Amino acid sequence: MRTKEFLRKLEHDRIVSAIREAEAKTSAQIRVYIQRGKLEGDPLEAAQKRFNKFGMHKTYHRASVLIFVAPRAHKFAVVGDEAIHQKCGEELWQRIVGLMRDHFQNERFTDALVDAIRDLGGALASHFPKA
Repeated sequence: MRTKEFLRKLEHDRIVSAIREAEAKTSAQIRVYIQRGKLEGDPLEAAQKRFNKFGMHKTYHRASVLIFVAPRAHKFAVVGDEAIHQKCGEELWQRIVGLMRDHFQNERFTDALVDAIRDLGGALASHFPKA
């Protein structure tokens, strides 16, 4: 799917609202990045590079998450910083990826992002509450 078409199908207000709600309860940071154009290579590697380029690994508690979507390649990845992985473990990432995959396969793109953000927000709030 072309990136423009993907972006047109998203309900931006719902996504922004979900991020605001999640971040209101946690000191962690959540970002969504939509890759324009082709994706060369592994989406997890591309997501990790973008995570580092944004400086998300420099947050105070090492508690940031990037949801990376490459619509043209029909791929996505979720990358979290060290502290999140240590506290939440692999189970969190598998749950988020499974949830998103189901929604993406049914072309519920906004639901994929919003539900992932809400799920992440709940997990992050329990381990990294707002100060």
